[in-house]
Amino acid sequence: MSDFSAIGQPKPIIDGKAKVIGGAQYLPDMQLPGMLHARFVPSSYAHANIRSIDASEALAVPGVAAVLTHEDLPNIVPSSRNKLLLARGRVIFVGQPVALVLASTEAAAADGAERVMVDYEPLPTAMSIDEAMAEGAPLVWPTGVPKGSEDAGAHGADVDEDDDDEDDDFKVGTNVAKEGFYKRGDVEAGFAEADVIIEHTYTSPMVHQSSLETQGVIAQPDPLTDGMAIWSSTQDPFGVRKEVASALGLPESLVRSKGAVIGGGFGAKFPLYEPLIALVADKLGRPVKLVLTRSEELLATNPAPPLRVHLKIGAKSDGTLLAIQAQIYLDGGCYPANMAKFVGFQIGSYYPTPNLDIYAVDVVTFKQSTGAYRAPGAPTAFFAIDTALDEMAEKLGLDPLEVKLKNAARPGDLMADDDVWPGMGMRETLEALQAHPVWQNREQARAKGRGVGIAVGGWMGGTSPAAAACTIDRDGMVSINVGAMDISGSTTGFTLIAAEVLGVTPDKIRIVPSDTAVSPFATGTGGSKMTYTSGVAVAKAAEEVRQQVLAIAAEEFEAAVEDMEIVDGRVRVKGLPTKSISLGKIANEGMKFGGDHPTIFAHGRAVVTDQSPAFSAQMVEVEVDDETGEVKVLRLITAQDVGRAINPMAIEGQITGGATQGLGWALYEEMVYGDDGQLLTGSFMDYALPDTLQAAPEMETILLEIPSEHGPFGARGVGEPPVTPTAAAVANAIAHATGVRMTDIPMTAPDIYRALKARNGHNSHT
Repeated sequence: MSDFSAIGQPKPIIDGKAKVIGGAQYLPDMQLPGMLHARFVPSSYAHANIRSIDASEALAVPGVAAVLTHEDLPNIVPSSRNKLLLARGRVIFVGQPVALVLASTEAAAADGAERVMVDYEPLPTAMSIDEAMAEGAPLVWPTGVPKGSEDAGAHGADVDEDDDDEDDDFKVGTNVAKEGFYKRGDVEAGFAEADVIIEHTYTSPMVHQSSLETQGVIAQPDPLTDGMAIWSSTQDPFGVRKEVASALGLPESLVRSKGAVIGGGFGAKFPLYEPLIALVADKLGRPVKLVLTRSEELLATNPAPPLRVHLKIGAKSDGTLLAIQAQIYLDGGCYPANMAKFVGFQIGSYYPTPNLDIYAVDVVTFKQSTGAYRAPGAPTAFFAIDTALDEMAEKLGLDPLEVKLKNAARPGDLMADDDVWPGMGMRETLEALQAHPVWQNREQARAKGRGVGIAVGGWMGGTSPAAAACTIDRDGMVSINVGAMDISGSTTGFTLIAAEVLGVTPDKIRIVPSDTAVSPFATGTGGSKMTYTSGVAVAKAAEEVRQQVLAIAAEEFEAAVEDMEIVDGRVRVKGLPTKSISLGKIANEGMKFGGDHPTIFAHGRAVVTDQSPAFSAQMVEVEVDDETGEVKVLRLITAQDVGRAINPMAIEGQITGGATQGLGWALYEEMVYGDDGQLLTGSFMDYALPDTLQAAPEMETILLEIPSEHGPFGARGVGEPPVTPTAAAVANAIAHATGVRMTDIPMTAPDIYRALKARNGHNSHT
């Protein structure tokens, strides 16, 4: 880090103060003249025909301007959830918007929504994977299962981007949306050779992203162009532009999408309700605002999908893996999530084996559709494979960390799809924890009734094209225009990258907020790819501006370009610090009448097509109460390969936040549905999230820098990896403390209590 002036220096998030003191403008803060407020009328049934909708009482509420149903909107074929506008004759999940009430105030809209009367004809449901796959099951899509979400691909979790087969067609007569396979060698021969076999079924529930800010959108028609302006709390302004233009039948150039400051996203805030609100605004000719309530957010957005993994692994007595076999079933809700095969990819790739047999299925059920949540599918994949390896080591009497190191992927090893692993630091993250005193003293901890567990997880990393623009103003301020939304501190990272390249202090850099009318294209923020991809474009744009500045200064001082340098915002001849000129003065030469030089301006373009996987190993120390099953996390240590720590302060915050969310997966969070499809955890009174008291009191972060070949200054993605190993590490720690192996997350106190009683030969149903 010492080789850089800006890169590697801990810097607070640039807009952090504004957010803390209330100066940042979030979407709920925004008001437009003549704006109407929208409120949904949600479905009361998971599956039903709509007989009639009576809005007469709602229309009598003072302030209510309109009540819209599907009859007022275009009949758009719903190929994915964000094209499912209002229910058209039939509902397929509890909470599905059936009608939309528009009013002059939020209170009037809410009052009106409660007064809309909907008459339903209830129909049979299939709420679970098994029910949906049973013979004669009611079909979510009788005319054919649609293609579904592309959220997985936006996060680097798409393993079928080159496929062009029948899976792209609608499947008729089934709730199975997609199937995938990975095969290598002969698993039966591998198991026959094995000295030990571990076989379990592992499950994870539907888990919600639960960002502090709910989703929101404002749409405003433009009477001059017949276009549409959109503000939304989105991770993907250009994706919003595309979906809204498609819904309205407009060219994308007539849709302007601006991202508001985001109060958390974690994969949830990709286009969802923007097309609907745009259509409503277009129909009424007025601005329309929708901000979801917390209940609506939990009931009708896109949480992480439930998963079931039946896993069988076999190994030699020395711990060498011989075979992995898995069947993976993913419940995408009412739309295909298209993530099951990627879960299989993760299970079959991180610990390579000569014999592999993986079958993955995406299923649809009568629940809200699911989407991406920080490393989609990875917490479950690593929970299964890592705890199985840990148990295998225990049965063989081996050190579990040594077994993981023995089998961990190395650069050049085969992944599940027979591609080879690029350079990465999976082993190095494990080795960093191996030397830690907590691991060295784990047996002393167990003697005190505690347990220590280790697991490793990672993320392949997203890739995408990216662009940035760079200019310098007369006052010497450098403006960087990037289309990417900031939900992870990327704006601060871009600032440090540009400052490093240009030789200026970070306070001389300004990042222009994303606006599709003026910003260069960027894909959605997700998959740990923003700094990795857009950061390259920022560096290229800044370097081109640097060359322009040096050339002008060299001409001014009659020196060679290679003899010039930029230090503290001034361009000077090397070795002659008194012979210098400010960046602002150089910029002014291209902004005045009769100027002799062109305006300082540059584009940086990047096409980052190669992934740079990032890994996070975690060690957890826990205490388990034998009388209640309650788990207390005492310590959580993370070692993560970040490639290059652009901003160590922000990175440590990302890792701490991800690990805390991982504790939610491990111990607390679960969206529970009744047999009738009603969500039983529809508020934060019922949906358990880890709070500050339940987070580990001691959290330590170890940053490893194994530079990527492709990221800016060697940086790798950071956001996804820290959530991936936590559940496995906690499960391994519980096993170390109690001898009990948990196979379902969350590992709640009642579940652990029952497992402890079963271990002791008691049968408890309390």
